Amino acid sequence: MNINLAVVKGDGIGPEIVEEGEKVLNKIGEMYGHTFTYTDILAGGCAIDATGEPLPAESVKIAKESDSVLLGAVGGPKWDTLPGHLRPERALLGLRSELGLFANVRPAKLYDALADACPLKPEISKEGLDLVIVRELIGGLYFGERGRRDAGEMGEEAFDELKYNVKEVERIGRVAFEMARKRDRKKVTSVDKANVIETSRLWRETMHKLAQEYPDVEFEDMLVDNCAMQLVRNPGQFDVIVTENMFGDILSDEASMTTGSIGMLPSSSLGETTRGMYEPIHGSAPDIAGQNKANPIATILSCAMMLRDSFNLLDEAKCIESAVAKVLDDGFRTGDIMDEGGKLLGTKEMGDKIVSYLTK
Repeated sequence: MNINLAVVKGDGIGPEIVEEGEKVLNKIGEMYGHTFTYTDILAGGCAIDATGEPLPAESVKIAKESDSVLLGAVGGPKWDTLPGHLRPERALLGLRSELGLFANVRPAKLYDALADACPLKPEISKEGLDLVIVRELIGGLYFGERGRRDAGEMGEEAFDELKYNVKEVERIGRVAFEMARKRDRKKVTSVDKANVIETSRLWRETMHKLAQEYPDVEFEDMLVDNCAMQLVRNPGQFDVIVTENMFGDILSDEASMTTGSIGMLPSSSLGETTRGMYEPIHGSAPDIAGQNKANPIATILSCAMMLRDSFNLLDEAKCIESAVAKVLDDGFRTGDIMDEGGKLLGTKEMGDKIVSYLTK
């Protein structure tokens, strides 16, 4: 199979971790007879420096012509004082919107070898953690109308519009239910704030109707504040969580920390086609950029997600995931997951080690 990838190396540690992801993909290509072609595109802070805008039209064009997009990280303090429409993060929103990527999929898995890094009590973490958060990605507050206006004697006020329609809820719901069908527990938890917010009431009504089409999947509702508590109290109860954009943004970051390090967690953004955008959930970490300290595992696992979700290369994805697990079991660590007795590796060395563990 010939696979053409648009690559956003981005800012901070982005170029370093993407290089390790490409290294793993190239080895997979050798093992299984695939060819990966990479076309670098500008997005984020580096694009602002080069062109004056976070997402040049040429980058969008190349991304749309690619089979999928691999992204490292964007942003950093250097660009924090720019106006909102010129912030590096606008590149992410723009790519998601232009590519029609409405579903963000974030697995949160606690590896046995990293159990001691989990901040939860051992009696909680020993129950295991293997959940997926499916977040609606191109609707809600982040994409609604916004602005500022004069509120008279109250001074200036700001507003952001929150809205969802039935189709938007149905399509993200189907992603969650279909994903649950492929997992052992076959359970979906729909998270909303239906006791207060009207959009959440529509969300809940639509999810209930949709659940009737999936009688083989266990279904439940949960209010977002309760979900935030339950992720700390008993994360093992969750299988697939589906929720709207802002709730998903917050809950997925919370879930990631229960795994010990955000440097371990991949993500994908999916739409109606097989093209997706794959990226680690962590940021650009400019404080360690260029120092060979960054953990590339989340990017490498994002590559595994890409092989599975966009190209249906199941064996290849499992090969990468198994190699990562074996490397961790054998005690190899980057600084963010270092523990007593661990064997410290740099970014490049961790990538090399995972490549050496790739076996059919």
